[in-house]
Amino acid sequence: MKFVLIAALGALVALPAAAQQQQQLPQRKPGLWETKSTGNEGETLARQCVGPGTDQSIVGGLAAGACSKMLITKTANGYAVETECAVGQIKASGSSVITGDFQTSVRTEGMTKISGMPGQAGPVERKLVVEAKRLGECAAGQKPGDIIMPDGKVISMPPAKPAP
Repeated sequence: MKFVLIAALGALVALPAAAQQQQQLPQRKPGLWETKSTGNEGETLARQCVGPGTDQSIVGGLAAGACSKMLITKTANGYAVETECAVGQIKASGSSVITGDFQTSVRTEGMTKISGMPGQAGPVERKLVVEAKRLGECAAGQKPGDIIMPDGKVISMPPAKPAP
């Protein structure tokens, strides 16, 4: 379970979410998004119903208290993101480059270094490429935050909190 959480924290750099630092990433356009994640363990395909604040809510929920650094910098072609997160003895630091228009597509290419995993001799580096594209509107019955896995299972995320 801790590995899943650390993997999720490492993937934070892949999510177009707002941060508390000087720069913020744009939010994805509301609707149904398909995300293809390719990493060391293979490829995963999922769909997510995105609404206003969905990205912000996911990152806030996962990173709350776990990330000491989440720095977003605007670049000529997109954004650069640096993160440092920890859950117990497990530490993850990552860097990513994010490009796309956030209306129809977003692409993230990142590297996360994970250390402190039980049974792991030393640090492990994991590369992750996430390609997300907007498919259209969410289907009837889908709520913002719902993640639809390839087998049809739905993972409901907490509802987005209104922006201050």
